[in-house]
Amino acid sequence: MNTRKLGRSGLKISELCLGTMQWGWTADEATSWAVMDAFVAAGGNFIDTADIYSSWAPNNPGGVSEAILGRWMQARNNRDQIVLATKVRGRMWAGPNGEGLSRAHILKACEESLRRLQTDYIDLYQTHWYDAETPIEETLEALDSLVRQGKVRYIGCSNYPAWRLTAALWASERGRLARYDSLQPHYNLAHRAEFEREAQEVCVHYGIGVIPYSPLAGGFLTGKYTRHTEVESTRAGGIRQRYFNERGWRILDALQAVAAETESTPTAVALAWLLAQPAMSAPIIGANHVDQLNASLAASALQLPAAQLATLEEASRWNTEA
Repeated sequence: MNTRKLGRSGLKISELCLGTMQWGWTADEATSWAVMDAFVAAGGNFIDTADIYSSWAPNNPGGVSEAILGRWMQARNNRDQIVLATKVRGRMWAGPNGEGLSRAHILKACEESLRRLQTDYIDLYQTHWYDAETPIEETLEALDSLVRQGKVRYIGCSNYPAWRLTAALWASERGRLARYDSLQPHYNLAHRAEFEREAQEVCVHYGIGVIPYSPLAGGFLTGKYTRHTEVESTRAGGIRQRYFNERGWRILDALQAVAAETESTPTAVALAWLLAQPAMSAPIIGANHVDQLNASLAASALQLPAAQLATLEEASRWNTEA
């Protein structure tokens, strides 16, 4: 697998990042280990989790994904080979400081993540979404102190609009604090406007690495759905509401056409399109089993020529996005 730098930093990461939201939710521990083993065997080194994963699942208090990842790294003795990313913001304990981006929450949450991950440092510590009740400076000062202590090496953010990201970058510059080196946006071929309208240019200008989540639009861009698909689950219902429209079908038709031309798959093509976008560091891929992972890993060997990128661009223009 190819490597890229995380934004302007010197940190080298695999160009596909393995997301672990599924661990302890839709993938049991044995399956999670098998997927991580296969990812590393394919040359991957960048793994992303979050402290709250996956607290919305039955009997899951949060922290389960981190704990599984920590046990795997200990068993494989490979911590120094992994670029480990996790996130902070969501509710992890009771009380008024059990969530948020205050200094009180961040410092305690980091210690708990380190314990679950069985490590003494986190390569990339990300604020999961912004906290309007906490001054940006307080959040950045807390993160900067963790960097200075060696508990965190780089910091990033997730789900930040362009204005909030810009304000944070300016605050870091004013205060001579650690600055965000990455942004984790919701971004894919079918969901472009939210990121491209403003945040993409901020990332290009300031050298912020982009590590988008949901790169396959919840499975829609894999081609598993058709115009005649009946969906029943709540999650699939959300996909139907967002993507089952003429623009969505137009994108799928273009993906199928390019996949046929390249003797590839819609999955690989959708990820290869992301890899060709400005400021891109590493799309975050998820997998509930090894075969699903391998379908995504194929994107690393696929480089789309200009004509095929233009086909996908025309089909997915975001000024037509619902």
